[in-house]
Amino acid sequence: MSKLVFINLPVADLPRATAFYEAVGARKNPQFSDHTGSCLVFSDTIHAMLLTHEKFRQFTTKEIADAHRSAEVLICISADSRADVDAVVEKATRAGGAADPTPTQDFGFMYGRSFEDLDGHIWEIMWMDAEAASKACQQEKTCQKEGAAQ
Repeated sequence: MSKLVFINLPVADLPRATAFYEAVGARKNPQFSDHTGSCLVFSDTIHAMLLTHEKFRQFTTKEIADAHRSAEVLICISADSRADVDAVVEKATRAGGAADPTPTQDFGFMYGRSFEDLDGHIWEIMWMDAEAASKACQQEKTCQKEGAAQ
């Protein structure tokens, strides 16, 4: 059985944050949503729980980080293609997010960009050709072994 991932994020304005993630492509699950939190579904196994600050404080005694000023976490989600990476970042930008708060990564077999949501949380969107990545890793290991032998 696949494990489920629930990413809990504190948000300042729940309706606005919910609309943002729906615009990016997530689907709201009303069964697990109320006036204090919205469950946004990215896939059968990946969910983001957007929680009001009051609700988020029920789960931790730590101070809620201001994600506009400090990095708390970098969340990475896969995409099916390079074009999908660009499309998600474009949707986020149109919905009020900021594109590319972290450098774009383009290694040929792997391509990633990022966006910052309305509360400053950074999401990386990554596509990878697994077969090409495996070959690149094998070549790198071969090069490292050859370098060590010299």
